Amino acid sequence: MRPPPSVGVFATDSFLGTQGVICMVSGVRQPGVAVSGAAFDASAAREGGIITVRHLSKTYTFHRQAPGLRGAIRGAIRRQTESRLAVDALTFSIQPGEVVGLLGPNGAGKTTTLKMLTGLLDPSGGEVRVLGYRPFERKTEYLRRISLVMGQKTMLWWDVPAMESFYLHKEMYGLSDALFRESLDELAALLEVEDLLQVPVRKLSLGERMKMELLAALLHRPEVVFLDEPTIGLDVVAKDRVRSFLADINRQRGTTIVVTSHDMDDIEALCSRVMIVNHGHMVYDGGLADLVQRIQPRKRVRATFAVPVEVAPDAFADGLVRVLDPDESDSGGNVLALEVEREALGDLLSLLPRLGPLVDLAVADAEVEEIIRDLFTGAAVTESAITGKEVAR
Repeated sequence: MRPPPSVGVFATDSFLGTQGVICMVSGVRQPGVAVSGAAFDASAAREGGIITVRHLSKTYTFHRQAPGLRGAIRGAIRRQTESRLAVDALTFSIQPGEVVGLLGPNGAGKTTTLKMLTGLLDPSGGEVRVLGYRPFERKTEYLRRISLVMGQKTMLWWDVPAMESFYLHKEMYGLSDALFRESLDELAALLEVEDLLQVPVRKLSLGERMKMELLAALLHRPEVVFLDEPTIGLDVVAKDRVRSFLADINRQRGTTIVVTSHDMDDIEALCSRVMIVNHGHMVYDGGLADLVQRIQPRKRVRATFAVPVEVAPDAFADGLVRVLDPDESDSGGNVLALEVEREALGDLLSLLPRLGPLVDLAVADAEVEEIIRDLFTGAAVTESAITGKEVAR
């Protein structure tokens, strides 16, 4: 039987190993595993938020080696040591019950930040508190109250039914029979996996396995859940079900959720607040709708007419409206695609019926995915344009 790459909350990428993590979560000391360290005042944590981060930094040190035998010999005699700043003085606070999206391009420091928040990595500098604890101390009481789900890691035993892994989690977290059964039944019903609990994990589809991963992560009813790419590789139906499930858990239990994802549909469906990091430092922290308005202060209007229409060059004055190229399929002239400044939207909507008989009218913001992509590539805005001020480095 092949054991899973991770067991419990922190086996993945931890220095403790699987057995050490099991002992920590169950409250049993393991020789060589440090579980000491005092938590700071819980009332102070509540004032600043359930998660408080101040000037958090992480620097990786690594050795660069040339390829081949000659490079290996040179590296053994004289190592070239280099450092990389992955997270640069992040400061933020998250309140109980919030669902926050942590966004950024590849290598921006998102996963590193999550690993420091969960205790998998020790910070190089700054201060971090979650639920009143320092995560890097890995206290048993802390591990019982959080959970981490990584889309490309598993907490389940591959060759046995997921139910066997759930029984293991029951013992790890010391759940009573009643609480275990209540939580299992509730989560299985929300995820619609009651008929899959006794199926070997290797026989499940990717979407079904992801649902089981979420069930395992939430079985002990954590107060804070960290999700790293929770819908990666899933089809449209599975993604929608996972998003609905997470929204239900947040609404019913008040669970605080921090999620990283490159799928902007995840962020739009779940998050009222987003934090954007780039090159390790914070670029934006605020509402998703506010971000859209700052970066793309124009509305997109798509008007479909019963007959082809012609627009005079001076039909739209003052440069507040820009005519876009419609899709090739609509090149017959029946569709008019426009961008308009928000303050001029009302005037435009009153003008359109005078151009011809309207069949359909759609008004929308730019796609969030397009806005984020332009932000990451620098094609549309700079950091100062997002924040409205110079960004401190």
